[in-house]
Amino acid sequence: MNSFLLFAQSAAQSGESGAASSPYTMVILLGVFMVAFYFLTIRPQKKKQKEEQEMRSSLEIGDEIVTIGGIIGRVVTIKENDLIIETGSDRNKMKIERWAINTNKTKAEQHQKEVEAAREAAKAKKAEKKSKKEVIDETKGKKED
Repeated sequence: MNSFLLFAQSAAQSGESGAASSPYTMVILLGVFMVAFYFLTIRPQKKKQKEEQEMRSSLEIGDEIVTIGGIIGRVVTIKENDLIIETGSDRNKMKIERWAINTNKTKAEQHQKEVEAAREAAKAKKAEKKSKKEVIDETKGKKED
């Protein structure tokens, strides 16, 4: 960042750029900063908010959730903006707002299982490909003899 500011300062002080191009340079630099700020902060934040909203709207009865306050419970009833969850072995029921849900443990566990299954399938495919290559190499070696 410091080197970038030094570059901008030297460009403004140099006689080659002239007095007329200096304001344009600053406008271009400001535009570049705005675009970088958008792609580095605003866009990822909106994407995360969209994913959270989808998670909260796709809740189903029986899902295990964690609230923002750290309460773990199972969804019993779903209404428009609030849920009733059971907590603990004595089945205490609590009414919470949808926005207070931090994670859906049921969906997270399913996603983790899918990722592990995909990894295992990729490993199996790689091993199969490797064994086929070894078989082909062996047959080529026998034909050369």
